[in-house]
Amino acid sequence: MTDVQRVQIEYCTQCRWLPRAAWLAQELLTTFETELTELSLKPGTGGVFVVRVNDEVVWDRREQGFPEPTAVKKLVRDRVAPGRSLGHSDK
Repeated sequence: MTDVQRVQIEYCTQCRWLPRAAWLAQELLTTFETELTELSLKPGTGGVFVVRVNDEVVWDRREQGFPEPTAVKKLVRDRVAPGRSLGHSDK
């Protein structure tokens, strides 16, 4: 795959959400180990928890609450590997 596929998880340092962001990052890297070329954690403030794929916001805690990993995996999959099965996560 030659296309760059980036995921960024921006999390609030004031809220101490690094463990949650790191866990989600691990889930995504494990699921999309061949599709993703980069995954970054971006420290933020003010209660931010946003997941972006190639600079497109796919999840914002302020609008959608905290994400379940399966929901984020589906959103990432739809952008980096459309048509790919996620196995039991697709059910």
